[in-house]
Amino acid sequence: MHGENDKLRARGPATLVALPGGVEAWSVNNQALIRDLLTDPRVSKDTRQHWPAWINGEIPADWPLQIWVSVQNMFTAYGGDHKRLRTLVSKAFTARRTAAMQPRIEELTRGLLDRIAATPEGGTADLRRDFAYPLPINVICELFGVPESSQPELHAAVDTIFRTTATPEEMQACQVSIYGILTALVADKRENPGDDMTSGLIAARDDEGNGEAAVLSESELIDTLLLVLSAGHETTVNLLDNAIHALLTRPEQLALVRSGKASWDDVIEETLRAEAPVANLPLRYAVEDIEIGGGVTIRKGDAILMAYGAAGRDPEVHGTDAELFDVTRKVKDHLAFGFGAHFCLGAPLARMEARIALPALFERFPDLVLAVPEEELEPMESFISNGHKALPVRLAR
Repeated sequence: MHGENDKLRARGPATLVALPGGVEAWSVNNQALIRDLLTDPRVSKDTRQHWPAWINGEIPADWPLQIWVSVQNMFTAYGGDHKRLRTLVSKAFTARRTAAMQPRIEELTRGLLDRIAATPEGGTADLRRDFAYPLPINVICELFGVPESSQPELHAAVDTIFRTTATPEEMQACQVSIYGILTALVADKRENPGDDMTSGLIAARDDEGNGEAAVLSESELIDTLLLVLSAGHETTVNLLDNAIHALLTRPEQLALVRSGKASWDDVIEETLRAEAPVANLPLRYAVEDIEIGGGVTIRKGDAILMAYGAAGRDPEVHGTDAELFDVTRKVKDHLAFGFGAHFCLGAPLARMEARIALPALFERFPDLVLAVPEEELEPMESFISNGHKALPVRLAR
């Protein structure tokens, strides 16, 4: 991924690329320009209003990224519509609910570490499969009241959404699966509401005291659940995955933390900078022509891809050593959770999970080492999700 980002950066702060299916978009890799565009009212996320290629039927129904642009939630909303949706979701995604999860996150972490500790002597554990993945997905499912019986199917569907090499048939089956799960979840929570975020979203939708325009439609409700349950765990999975990988491959950085010269917060923020969990985020659209300098203009209706992975390693911000993972780095500015009106509501939860899980892992297993050479680790089959297929380790040298 990073080698490709370097090539794109050499072509300028924004350059045209071909997405899966040959769809053209501007890839923006410069941190300052991304920040500007994220707050520019001339940039929209509303596919139905501002992407002529979609409106005119030029994008096939089986386009691999179709689900990323066709959903109806705050991820694809613009202007006042986005403000309405975000306000309603914020009512359910409260700081109180997030903070109340801390004891449960600690309990889940201990349980996962206990299972890892049962690895036979001389054997290997996969810290993505056995730790980085199950912790966030279990947390988000508990927050939204997803029954355990639905979780394996939900996990598989979310994995397919982020796997940008999935076939049209796989994506179709994925959408049928995930919308079936979410429709059933909403029906159950409407009948049996509880102190969970799905019930909170339903309450916000059904509260018509502020008028019809202030409530979530049925499709917005389902698609909002799709957004928070998928993005709400994938970011944290990759944050944990990449932080563990960085510390195992750069033991001097782990030593700085253990000696008190750096903190676990330093590890978390440097990981978010150097290895943005979401490398590229589709899509935004120019509402009118936007001149970005250097004689380059993003034309009205053009699609825009935010390259967060490249932005975190922008040498204009982080200097000539931007590629280096350094927990003592003074400037760790990043856009891993977005910026402006679309800043990720789940960022505090992701940071809290990492703040609990990472020290617990390295305290429980102080002699962790990778079980394979670093160059044998395979990246995810995705240009969106930035993580590893597996993270095999030995618990002791």
